[in-house]
Amino acid sequence: MAANILKFSQFNSAVDASFWQALVIKKLDVLKLSDEQLPVHGYFTMGQSALDTLNQPVALPTRFSIPAEGLELDSKIKLGYHHHGTLVNTNTIEEFRTIDKNQLFQQVTEKIKQAVESGEALKDPTLLSAFLLVTFADLKKYRFYYWFAFPAIMPQPDPWSTSPKLPINTLFSDTQIQEAYQQIENLIDCPYFLLKEISGNLRVTRLNHFIDFFKDTEPDNRIVGFIDPSSSESAGWPLRNLLYLINYTFKVSKIKILCYRQKDSFILNVNLPAQSSYNQIKSVGWERNVQAKLGPRMADLGPLMDPTRLADTSVDLNLKLMRWRLMPDLDLEKIKQTKCLLLGAGTLGCYVARCLAGWGVRHISFVDNGKVSFSNPVRQPLYQFEDSLHGGAPKAETAAKNLKLVQPTITSSGYDLSIPMPGHPCTLEEKLLNDIETLTELIESHDVVFLLTDSRESRWFPTLLATLKKKIVINSALGFDTYLVMRHGSPVNQLGCYFCNDIVAPTDSLTDRTLDQQCTVTRPGLAAIAAALSVELMVSLLQHKEGINAKADTSNNQTPSSILGLLPHQIRGFLGQFSNLLIAGQAYDKCTACSDKILNAYDKDHLSFMKQVLKDPLYLEQLTGLDQMKAESEALLLDTDWAEAEDDDDEGLLI
Repeated sequence: MAANILKFSQFNSAVDASFWQALVIKKLDVLKLSDEQLPVHGYFTMGQSALDTLNQPVALPTRFSIPAEGLELDSKIKLGYHHHGTLVNTNTIEEFRTIDKNQLFQQVTEKIKQAVESGEALKDPTLLSAFLLVTFADLKKYRFYYWFAFPAIMPQPDPWSTSPKLPINTLFSDTQIQEAYQQIENLIDCPYFLLKEISGNLRVTRLNHFIDFFKDTEPDNRIVGFIDPSSSESAGWPLRNLLYLINYTFKVSKIKILCYRQKDSFILNVNLPAQSSYNQIKSVGWERNVQAKLGPRMADLGPLMDPTRLADTSVDLNLKLMRWRLMPDLDLEKIKQTKCLLLGAGTLGCYVARCLAGWGVRHISFVDNGKVSFSNPVRQPLYQFEDSLHGGAPKAETAAKNLKLVQPTITSSGYDLSIPMPGHPCTLEEKLLNDIETLTELIESHDVVFLLTDSRESRWFPTLLATLKKKIVINSALGFDTYLVMRHGSPVNQLGCYFCNDIVAPTDSLTDRTLDQQCTVTRPGLAAIAAALSVELMVSLLQHKEGINAKADTSNNQTPSSILGLLPHQIRGFLGQFSNLLIAGQAYDKCTACSDKILNAYDKDHLSFMKQVLKDPLYLEQLTGLDQMKAESEALLLDTDWAEAEDDDDEGLLI
């Protein structure tokens, strides 16, 4: 019977889409820019066929699958026969194209060769199917370029040859076959086995028992089997390295091979070459692409991904790239989980919100009782022309809605709320109480409060509440070409609040204002600068080990206290001179917003206290003792004026 060259059915890779997502997470959180090789796990199953529309059997491709958990070291793949490989993930598409793939291929080949020569492959036959996966993950477009290699050692120059295959039922009865199959199934996760007939019964054992199992067996009756992933006429790819192991380890010249399949298993009588054929190792096994050419494949998951999720991961990508290269200690998760309350949804509020979103903050709330006017959209980037029609849409709700159009995974809400202000009496006690309770609940439920309103008195009550609740406060105020950005202090660092430098209580500054006073008249770029500094100040504070209690850095500091640099108390900017001045101001025991006397009075009877302040803001000066200090100062000035006048009179007399 003529011998034919033995042919093999090569593996076709099948990668679970979830595996690529796992690779993205691994890349972002662990690998970063590292080029270290990673272990990867895959499996193959027994060859299968399916029926076509004419009810005819069609051979399915010889699959080698990578599951979602393929990168997990302790993963227990329940499907098929588990094998280990090496993953090399490149950082650029150019590196993916130019990396020395042949060298990587030879490294895996050498592992297989050493496993055979050392005998380890007998103990763990899965080492025979070691594989290589070279990848590049385009994280912006969710495209994954990859190339598999399944190295198979082949003899040189003589190939393996075989006589025509014999269906297993021509050698054994159905009863014998069923008995053998049951034993094969019991060899859990072992794709290779030995088989022989004893007294009319078939016996199966593991590959490493070869010598003892076949000790008294005629060479023609020794059968080595494997789980065949092929369903075509050719034997499956794993047979290549199995033949190499048999030939090298047991020095046999011929062997019977059982290609065990779901249907139509068969036996091959394989002639093995001389040992000298393996003196020079040659291996093959690079997978072909969809055009049946040697080359990589590409999985484009962008169209399959939820656009919202893509947007979410893209924001994280930009930040993590920054952390990889510049700031490995940057705690992005802390920033992401910070809940920010923006009091004011005007020019400052819109720019602050956009900058917070850029830092990955996922929870942003707005408070404002205004409506979008025709002058707003060009200066306030969360509004459009349509929002100013029909009397104008509510600012807070519109800002929240439009922010979600920019980043749909953000949790954003708008509250149409009036902030109680000194000098602005409220005639409805029920409304005042509701405004107080609502603002209190909002400040309690957020981590950082941004004061971005357009009047001094509207910042007073939020300052009081945030001090009581021990919240981080970031304050930003604008002039024509000047700005103030500051963080409120704490009892630990003794830094002041927005009102600590004032010796007068906040009063009604909104009544009887002229047109230029009714609008925030500033240079157009000023709000964007101040808003950006406000957010950067918050992020620097969050990254400081002392948090809200951090002391103030000044321009004279030699060593920045935050990983992001200096952490000032106040930034006073002068756009006309393109300069900033870093100032540290101490807390004032007579402050009308954060001093103990004010906090205690509010805590004792907040409704009565607020009604009095709203009716008469000078009550704050009386409560803190500012009025007495002002009176003493005025008296001192008056005495000084009289003294100077008397000196002048004396001089006149002398003349």
